[in-house]
Amino acid sequence: MGTHLSKQLERRKAISTEKKALADLQQSCGCEFPGCDYIPSDRKTWMAGVGPDKLHINKIVWPGTHDSATNKIGIRFVSRPFAQCQSLSIYNQLVAGTRVLDIRVQEDRRVCHGILKTYSVDVVLADLKRFLSETESEIVILEIRTEFGHEDPPEFDKYLVEQLGDHLIHQDDGVFGKTVAELLPKRVICVWKPRKSPQPKRGDPLWSAGYLKDNWIDTDLPSTKFESNLKHLSQQQPAASRKFFYRVENTVTPQPDNPILCVKPVTNRIHCYAKVFIIECVKRGCADKLQIFSTDFIDKDFVDACVGLTFARAEGKA
Repeated sequence: MGTHLSKQLERRKAISTEKKALADLQQSCGCEFPGCDYIPSDRKTWMAGVGPDKLHINKIVWPGTHDSATNKIGIRFVSRPFAQCQSLSIYNQLVAGTRVLDIRVQEDRRVCHGILKTYSVDVVLADLKRFLSETESEIVILEIRTEFGHEDPPEFDKYLVEQLGDHLIHQDDGVFGKTVAELLPKRVICVWKPRKSPQPKRGDPLWSAGYLKDNWIDTDLPSTKFESNLKHLSQQQPAASRKFFYRVENTVTPQPDNPILCVKPVTNRIHCYAKVFIIECVKRGCADKLQIFSTDFIDKDFVDACVGLTFARAEGKA
């Protein structure tokens, strides 16, 4: 009992120390980065606002959501707080400016997060198609994977192609150097990551797992995650020369050895430091490597930071 209590006190001290480290960094780093003063007039159509002919796919800073379809996961007030990473529906995330979706599925095509499940992936695709029908120039990266510990849904690749049809941008390395305008009217880059089923191939309507990479670190320590993200990002090639998407997730994760197991109070330890991360990227010379930037509980400040840096790149100022 005494050993357990001692470990808990050490954990709380470590978390407090790391929260202070990020707060101190925020105080000292300033608040400016290229494009920080740019606010999209309408987040629903921010790509159209910046200019489809100016936006190269490999120069966009893509605002993304982590575990995107968890707004109604589990049982409200009971199991949901342990797995919910977003409060908005898929449609409302897209309207708010999200352009990368992270969807986990199980064998029956229901969205899940670990052992908890929610609505069918049909709901996700219906929301996506609704958004596409209401806009003209917004490109969306849809990542769908079979969740760890689950089996692939049968013939899921065929299902995705049937559902998204002419919206799909086919797998092709040449896409990275093109502008949004050059890809229209096709609007969706769908990355399908099965566990056992065959991977999509070059020229297929779907993209294989290797086209969206990250370096996930499972921690609830905010400064540790922040610095790990910077370290791994700095080791990448500039986004403009890569033939894959690289994601940085501005999130931390509840740990079983800590009393706080609900997602929101844990991820809030790092959530407000997205702009600080971009500023540090600029200072450390790796801002040109930032590409997909994802978060839990996405908000307008996060979207505006990504869109602002994108605008600066489009204007040749970053």
